[in-house]
Amino acid sequence: MGSVPRPSHTVFPGREDCWSEDATHTLIEAWGDRHLELNRGNLRQRHWQQVAAAVNARHGRDGAKSLRSDVQCKNRIDTLKKKYKIEKARVSESGGDYASEWPFFASLDALVGSTFFKPSPLAAGAHRETLPEDSPPWTLSSPVPVGPRTKKRPAASMAEESGSDRWRWSGGSNRKGGEREVGYRELAQAIERVGEIYERVEGAKQRQMIELEKQRMQFAKDLECQRMQLLLETQVQFQKIKRARWSGERELLHILSSLGNSVHVL
Repeated sequence: MGSVPRPSHTVFPGREDCWSEDATHTLIEAWGDRHLELNRGNLRQRHWQQVAAAVNARHGRDGAKSLRSDVQCKNRIDTLKKKYKIEKARVSESGGDYASEWPFFASLDALVGSTFFKPSPLAAGAHRETLPEDSPPWTLSSPVPVGPRTKKRPAASMAEESGSDRWRWSGGSNRKGGEREVGYRELAQAIERVGEIYERVEGAKQRQMIELEKQRMQFAKDLECQRMQLLLETQVQFQKIKRARWSGERELLHILSSLGNSVHVL
């Protein structure tokens, strides 16, 4: 994150969970970088752990009591967002007459300003009147003025616009990288689905071939059984015919023998 001038006093005095102003600025910077890397999305636990590590690396030298956990960092950011929302409303309703002196307003406005309020026509018109003619085009899209009406913009506003422009380009680059990653993931999923379909088709073919082989073997077995049965029946019929022929021959010999005996008697 770009450096932002830090006023020496705060609009919200109090304990604020024992967070120093420097530690809070470090927290906003660490959180803001990851917030933009995720295209202004919500951080996950591992991101909050990285934020806590960044804060502790700068401000955790006083011992274990000064170390911040990921949960404490997230709660602190939530509290800052609520306070920023109050200040944002005051600036919007003032029409440019009120400049927030809260030390974290400029940083949070550059990070989350577009997600809270949209300027009224009066406030937007008043803000355009305070900008010089040679202002870059993105300054006209800022919903809230950050200083009183004057022909010269405050240094805090210039730093905020520069940082916001850098984050916008960073977000665009990350968005393209995210789209490529999504495209690769969808391609991998499509290839995986094709592989699953091919595997199912091959499995069906294998099962069909096994079933056909079983049917062929059963047909060959049935055919062999029928052949053996036919062969046995043929053998039985041949034996019957053979026995019938032997029986006829014996009867013929018996008749001839009887005739021979009769002739001899005569």
